Amino acid sequence: MVFCQRSVHGRGAAMNLPNKLTLTRIALSPVFMGLILIDDTRAKLASLIVFVIAALTDLGDGYFARRRGLTTGFGKFMDPLADKILASTAFISLVALGYVRGWMVIVIVAREFFITGFRSLAAYRGMLIVPTVGARLKTVLQMLTISVILLFVYLKATLVPLGYQWRIFESHATIVVFDWLMGLTMFVTVATGVDYLVKHAALFKNVMR
Repeated sequence: MVFCQRSVHGRGAAMNLPNKLTLTRIALSPVFMGLILIDDTRAKLASLIVFVIAALTDLGDGYFARRRGLTTGFGKFMDPLADKILASTAFISLVALGYVRGWMVIVIVAREFFITGFRSLAAYRGMLIVPTVGARLKTVLQMLTISVILLFVYLKATLVPLGYQWRIFESHATIVVFDWLMGLTMFVTVATGVDYLVKHAALFKNVMR
């Protein structure tokens, strides 16, 4: 079983375009949080735009890394970490706004940073664990869930002051839908974490010694 891959590029390749996009995603995460927590329609719109831009950098860094052959060990480690930081920031913000349940977010964030810690220890030992297909699908599901709820937040912040008192804005059914989305996201997130540990059980035992 192959546990790791080393970059074939030198240190000079670390700050190539894909890696700059990855770091941009990390830098935009606190900007997004600061904007969405402001009780202002323009700030809510700005937060949605910032999140979309940050999410698109995930597509961009992968595209350019593959197309231009700019894959590095730094990128392989930092790209999924940047996804976790952005998603965790968004989930925590939505808890603060009262749209998702805190315990679900705690489970998701705990899984994310436990696996990140595991990957960090492995990297310290000179081994790089590449994200699985399931982990990538998990990230897509997280971003989709966050995007749906963010769109609702923006529409509510924009339309209610204009007199559009749609039932969806105050309906308990809306929260139920969000609970189901979060429940599915939490389940897939935990399942992929377990999959990581099962597939890399031998490495995990070696790292923990």
